[in-house]
Amino acid sequence: MDFGKVPESSLMDVNFILPGEPAWNASILNGKPITAPKVYLGCAKWGRKEWVGKIYPKGTKEANFLDEYVKHYNSIELNATHYKLYDVTAIQKWANKTQDDFLFCPKVYQGISHFGNLKDKQPLTDTFLHSITAFGKHLGPIFLQLSDKFGPKRKEDLFNYLELLPHDVTFFLEVRHSDWFEQTLFEDLLLTLKRLKIGIVITDTAGRRDCCHMHLSNTKTFIRYVGNSLHETDYTRIDNWVDRLQYWLNTGLSELYFFMHMHDEALSPELTVYLVDKLNEACNLNLKKPGFLPAGLSG
Repeated sequence: MDFGKVPESSLMDVNFILPGEPAWNASILNGKPITAPKVYLGCAKWGRKEWVGKIYPKGTKEANFLDEYVKHYNSIELNATHYKLYDVTAIQKWANKTQDDFLFCPKVYQGISHFGNLKDKQPLTDTFLHSITAFGKHLGPIFLQLSDKFGPKRKEDLFNYLELLPHDVTFFLEVRHSDWFEQTLFEDLLLTLKRLKIGIVITDTAGRRDCCHMHLSNTKTFIRYVGNSLHETDYTRIDNWVDRLQYWLNTGLSELYFFMHMHDEALSPELTVYLVDKLNEACNLNLKKPGFLPAGLSG
């Protein structure tokens, strides 16, 4: 992911400290841990040739990458569905490769989210939803990412579209236009999402700290973390996230989806291992983590 990328030479100048806990979240979390929260970790793609010989056995063919990916992660932020409408047969083929607890979290097709008005997108939305429901029990949250150019001036278009989304699946919304984060507009957005039981994505990337807002609109969170090729700040940022996630899980968070991104995706498994070790220890979890082949670990 290149969103929010800054030169490596500037990383030490970025204030990566997570914002304080918003007072708003007290209206979402009840202050008590729930029994057996759902915690899912993953990456954005399974088709990484750089992982062959690292976490995929040498000689693994691309057609079998998903078979290997599910051995290391329990979910995936499925960006493939953003670029193409897949038919039911393709979706079912992917679902059949997974283990019982694995979830696909598909990104809404760009023809819906990035082109034209949302008011005209109900037929295309129906087609998209029909396709991805073929994941069956392996369908996780669906996330709608708006483009950087989609600002609050189009709020009515967005809110009307959100009203029509089905309630039998979980949705998360990611906004990127900087104007959304103006206090009054952001509060309006949060109130609408809370009412509709739609989650809000938190994106932690170096060059857009406004997107790392720490707000919840329900008891579920969807975090897109963008690392910087195992720069030293990647690890301190993960430490800060573990502290915040521990607090949320202790105060009523019911579902956590955390997706690892890198500008160099070859290195995502290494940072995932660090995250899982820290989370398992701090939160008494038993999450799976990438298993490296001999001599496969970098850094």
